[in-house]
Amino acid sequence: MRNVNRTVGTMLGAEITRKFGGVGLPTDTVDITFHGSAGQSFGAFIPSGLTLRLYGDTNDYVAKGLSGGRVIVRPDEKAKLISNENVIAGNVIGYGATSGEIFIRGVAGERFCVRNSGATAVVEGVGDHGCEYMTGGTVVVLGKTGRNFAAGMSGGRAYVLDLDQRLINPEMVDVISIPSDQDQILQKIIEQFQVDTGSLIAKELLSNWQDAKNRISLVMPRDYARVLDVMAKAQREGLPVDSAVMAAING
Repeated sequence: MRNVNRTVGTMLGAEITRKFGGVGLPTDTVDITFHGSAGQSFGAFIPSGLTLRLYGDTNDYVAKGLSGGRVIVRPDEKAKLISNENVIAGNVIGYGATSGEIFIRGVAGERFCVRNSGATAVVEGVGDHGCEYMTGGTVVVLGKTGRNFAAGMSGGRAYVLDLDQRLINPEMVDVISIPSDQDQILQKIIEQFQVDTGSLIAKELLSNWQDAKNRISLVMPRDYARVLDVMAKAQREGLPVDSAVMAAING
């Protein structure tokens, strides 16, 4: 693959959607591996059942509008670089993604997962404005973030290893410890990331998870957390969830 090859996988994904509808196919039904440097929008809009793996590096807009598919990027097998110290993917990764998985063994550029609304993404470092305007989904950063992280983030969860809180935009989010009900969920995400990418950082963390998880902070939107609490309380009390949420939103 060369960097003039743009939107690789998108037409195939469109054919899957035409034939099988919005539900797509079972995970990894179509699993394609590439080598080289991908052009812009690698894996854009791909649906469930389509997995694209890349050994190499990629430009901007990877997994833009991801709709259930899986996009996995890792260094070339011959590369001797230290993945968490080198940029392997460009800017605006996962823009507007609604579902699916984005696994990047390496550092991504600016505006990682901007407007993500449902995808799960794991990366070993991001540039400025990570998780900007995010409304849903899960992001795991196993490395450094740039400045203005979580600006305008109104939903979803972001887990960051060894977080520097000076780089957080605190207007809409709080930084908290991992809740007990999220511990195993996060562990499984990192386990899958390690399996798919061979990440050495993930391997190290998983080898001593009880200590490692204490190094990970959860960046949580305040209003989103409040709504989740209201929903949980309504379910416990057997009340209509929608009515309880609307009452909380309207004060």
